[in-house]
Amino acid sequence: METVLREVHDSDLPVFFRQMNDPESVRMAAFTAEDPADRDAFDAHWKRVRASSAVVRTILVDGDVVGSAAVYGSPGEREVTYWVDRTHWGRGVATAALGALLAAVPERPLYARAAADNAGSLRVLEKCGFRVTARARGFAHARGAEIDELVLSLPG
Repeated sequence: METVLREVHDSDLPVFFRQMNDPESVRMAAFTAEDPADRDAFDAHWKRVRASSAVVRTILVDGDVVGSAAVYGSPGEREVTYWVDRTHWGRGVATAALGALLAAVPERPLYARAAADNAGSLRVLEKCGFRVTARARGFAHARGAEIDELVLSLPG
């Protein structure tokens, strides 16, 4: 199984939209768009992201689009984010993709946030060198409630 990153193509967006509307994935991610099914909001978001200073990549496994990974935000406060299709969870795809993204973006420190109960994402981040530095609470649209989240950092 070969996991690689490449630039985002327009043809990736319908795949991302489908992935980001999987109910189990949305619940696990917790901190999602207010209405993941709003295609106009999704398209506007991706237009802004692609026009920004974010480093955004498509994750491919054996040539198939399985998700996205990005570094975004203001210098000194840049965060990583990633989304992997649920059919590829537990196979090392997120860890490989995030590792490749970190190798391509040498800027440090970097930060990440995850729902405190998202053990899979926390494991990926820790395997890639991130460490928990703070706890917070935030409103998770996918769960309709305020939940605990962990803030992690990857120092310089």
